[in-house]
Amino acid sequence: MPLPRLSLTLLLALLPLTTPVFAQPAKPVTGTLISEKSTIAPGEPFRVAVRLDHQPGWHVYGKTIEPGAAAKPTRLLWKLPEGWTTEDLPWPATHELITTGGGKSAGYEGVVHLPTKIIPPASLNPGEKVTLEMTVDALVCDPKSCMPVKIPLTLELSVDTTSLLNADASQAFADLPSAEYPPPSAADANAATPQKSLGVMLLFGFLGGLILNIMPCVFPVLGIKITSIVNQSGDDKRRVLLHGLTYTFGVLFSFWVLVALLQTFEVSWGGQFQSPMFTFAIVLLFTVFGLNMAGLFEVGSSAVGVGSDLTRQSGLRGSFFSGLLATLVSTPCSAPFLAPALVYGLALDVLPSMLFFTVIGLGLAAPFLILSMSPGLMKLLPRPGAWMESFKQAMAFLMLGAAAYFAWSLQGLISDTAQRDLLIGLVVIAFALWIYGRWCVISKPTKTRLRGAFAAVFFLALGLWWGWPHPKDTFWKEWSPEIAQSYLDEGKTVYIDYTARWCTTCQFNKRVYNDDIKKQFEAQGIVALKADWTDYDERITAALAKLDRAAVPVNVLVIPGKDDPIILPEILTEDIVKNAIQQVPSPAS
Repeated sequence: MPLPRLSLTLLLALLPLTTPVFAQPAKPVTGTLISEKSTIAPGEPFRVAVRLDHQPGWHVYGKTIEPGAAAKPTRLLWKLPEGWTTEDLPWPATHELITTGGGKSAGYEGVVHLPTKIIPPASLNPGEKVTLEMTVDALVCDPKSCMPVKIPLTLELSVDTTSLLNADASQAFADLPSAEYPPPSAADANAATPQKSLGVMLLFGFLGGLILNIMPCVFPVLGIKITSIVNQSGDDKRRVLLHGLTYTFGVLFSFWVLVALLQTFEVSWGGQFQSPMFTFAIVLLFTVFGLNMAGLFEVGSSAVGVGSDLTRQSGLRGSFFSGLLATLVSTPCSAPFLAPALVYGLALDVLPSMLFFTVIGLGLAAPFLILSMSPGLMKLLPRPGAWMESFKQAMAFLMLGAAAYFAWSLQGLISDTAQRDLLIGLVVIAFALWIYGRWCVISKPTKTRLRGAFAAVFFLALGLWWGWPHPKDTFWKEWSPEIAQSYLDEGKTVYIDYTARWCTTCQFNKRVYNDDIKKQFEAQGIVALKADWTDYDERITAALAKLDRAAVPVNVLVIPGKDDPIILPEILTEDIVKNAIQQVPSPAS
């Protein structure tokens, strides 16, 4: 059976929420613009330098790279006022690094300063201020992945009749190579990087795309296509070929969109799964697919012909959507096999990068494209029969397994309470689909179907609302006796929530900590600490004993200078917490 129209509608409804912005990872490199002069003079050249601070394990490349290397030179793109000019200066020497895929290259890590000479116009007026703008355009990599970055930087300088040295930056400029220092050549800078021809890398990309078909991220989607291909085996050759071409176009289209987004938003390959909303959409899709394939509900079927195909137009739409989904879920599994190719492809300009990823997409789509173009191979497939229903239901467990995997990935992006609500929300959504499959079939009376549809929509909306992913926040900090005491020693009030995941009342109390309460905590300088007793902790047991308590929930407000803590009631309300906050002295007092 082709992909359900309900699932396609669900993706299209959620796609606008996921594509505008991908969640950005912690920045692997940051930049600062510094000047050797704190005050500049009209017409007098001076040096500025970009200070790059790399996170451990990350690096960027030098000013030049070897042709064909899986890297990208670092560029400083200046946007200066009219009449200003720049002059190239030698950069510090690069050194050998372990780059993506385990290969060796040459570049910069840690802290590095990249200088440029700036020549201001002689027409500057003393007393005015000027702003210099520039962007660092680089490829930042670690041994596992790479991402293109653009770091916009600005520097404001004052103009006077005479220039003054910037004492804070003197050491940084003293350590830079002199103007006579020869810039490293491409061969010297990347002598350790083997040259990779375009043809070899294209072959590598095609084979990598082919291998993706058996990866656990992609394999569940194959169940849909295998069933579809068997169903098509009795169709005319032209129709079968059209399905294969449509599936291939779906794969290629999604690769083109992904590369365009990567180039525009400068996130890493697979970075869409760093977006809670995108990952949530994928979890929903796999859940819906799995429950549909398990037979919980049917879409596009009738009482007379359960499981019949949708219209031919819908079948082609299903083939396109299969290709789209195969690409989207393949990205987390691609790094182990495609790492060098991905680095190479993302380092290219936009059009060559599109060509390169088109080849990877052709590798992913190749098995089904070849099958649809070869009628002889189609004859080798088993004939449609009752076994297909069993196969479809068995593949449902792979779909649900993929949903569980991506749900686990999503849990790393959201808060603790959102992790709980996600699982409950998925159960409510499954209940909505069960209602749809039970009471919205064509054999039921019209009134029954309308009531069923209303109930299904209601519970679907409830499940989406309940399971909606909420990002992590910094409101709660981890509790320990030492951490709590250190805040008290600083004169800060401490609010401690002794809680556990298995404690239902604890979870009920969490609803109290809304944005208004959090703002009041911040205004009063109260530090919120969470003492998690989900797993036995002797320190928490001892702390509870001092409070004459033996179970959770326990919520305590500890104010410096007061002998006894304020112990809140077991079941919290917003007013109870607000009244406790009001007993905290104002930070200004």
